[in-house]
Amino acid sequence: MIRKLAAPALATLVLSITPIGAQAVYPDHPIRLIVPFSPGGSADIAGRLLANAMAPILGQTIIVENKPGAGGNIGGHLVAQAPPDGYTLLLAATGPTVINPSLYKNMPYNPIKDLAPITALTREHNIMAINPSIPAQNLAEFIAYAKKNSDSVSFGSPGTGTPAHLAGELLNQMAGLKMQHVPYKGSGPAVADLIGGHISVMIDNMPPLLPQIQAGKARALAVPSIKRASAMPNVPTFEEEGMKGYVIMAWKGLMAPAGTPEPVINRLHAAAVQALQQPDIRKSLEDLGAEPEGNSPQEFAEQINNETKWWKDLIKETNTSVN
Repeated sequence: MIRKLAAPALATLVLSITPIGAQAVYPDHPIRLIVPFSPGGSADIAGRLLANAMAPILGQTIIVENKPGAGGNIGGHLVAQAPPDGYTLLLAATGPTVINPSLYKNMPYNPIKDLAPITALTREHNIMAINPSIPAQNLAEFIAYAKKNSDSVSFGSPGTGTPAHLAGELLNQMAGLKMQHVPYKGSGPAVADLIGGHISVMIDNMPPLLPQIQAGKARALAVPSIKRASAMPNVPTFEEEGMKGYVIMAWKGLMAPAGTPEPVINRLHAAAVQALQQPDIRKSLEDLGAEPEGNSPQEFAEQINNETKWWKDLIKETNTSVN
């Protein structure tokens, strides 16, 4: 009888002095990475590169799931509502994280309050590309063409309120154009219509546009960056083309539901940074016009706060709204 009582008591004593972290090792089953956009766009490409690189580091499969819609809000909301256990992550992007809160009157979640920053993965160059049928070899020639053909010139984007949409509206404002915005459900369909001649121009992330530019199916005119992109060193910046102050860069990041334990956040941060430091991953990202980042959760949180304010001002200046 004494032995029967002693065993449970001993087990209870062992559990009471065992560190909580030793009772379960994270991660112990596959992780979902939610990409809030359609397949084929820059977020999808970055997400799959990251998942493939982080999986062996974490020792678990990372399953990429595309959940497009509402400018990224559907995927973001899904992650915001997920259990804060580190098994549902978000491939965060500029649009749904720092633009949509100022664009949508009824956001289903608050990115700052409902999501936990892990790290900024990349800073991405955008590029302006036109259909080759348009007789313009540089920015000035395109602006002149767009002014003469205001009824037929249109610009595409992955959706209303995305950085590509606001980039086009800002160009309208700064160059005195009247280009018509055509929103799509992701970059892939928009690029397809660009090379098909259904829209005239796009100013979007480099990854979905570079293969078409390199194949001669689209013509690059300028990059809205402070300096030229290493992936397209022969393409001038907007400032070099005479348009000062036209700078719009995007980013991709990794976030988790708010309330995710700090040890889990730190584990994911370390794995993401290690993945970004791999030479083949860095080269793949750079070839796509993306600069690997890897800042701390605290630095990423500050970046999100600052850029939320910046985009809010731009949305007001361009009088952009969601229909």
